[in-house]
Amino acid sequence: MKAGDEVPALERTIGAADMIAYAGATWDWHRLHHDAAYLRARGLDRPVVDGQLFGALLAEQVQDWLGPDARLRRLRFRLLSMVFAGESVRVTGVVTGVEGPLVTVEQKVLVADRVAAGGTAQAVLP
Repeated sequence: MKAGDEVPALERTIGAADMIAYAGATWDWHRLHHDAAYLRARGLDRPVVDGQLFGALLAEQVQDWLGPDARLRRLRFRLLSMVFAGESVRVTGVVTGVEGPLVTVEQKVLVADRVAAGGTAQAVLP
């Protein structure tokens, strides 16, 4: 493993069931994620995916790639645009550094060609 290596992409279509499961797990029941009348009043036709779900996908991508014995040490990301229920996302990553057991990965959450979130993960190998 070296800088420039690509991390296998993670692809998901985020549907209503995924959003409900995530809301239940995090106790985040904001109306933006499920209330049709609330959404219409704001000019939106579909629920907005909770941005924190992207953190879960970024962590999952790195953990799946490095395996169950690796430990995520740090994850930072920034939301850049909204994603709506039913849209497909693709999580990409590129290794930007390897220092001993510490691996740093720059990641993006893409919806088609639009970047919905970007960040950096650091994981420690066993």
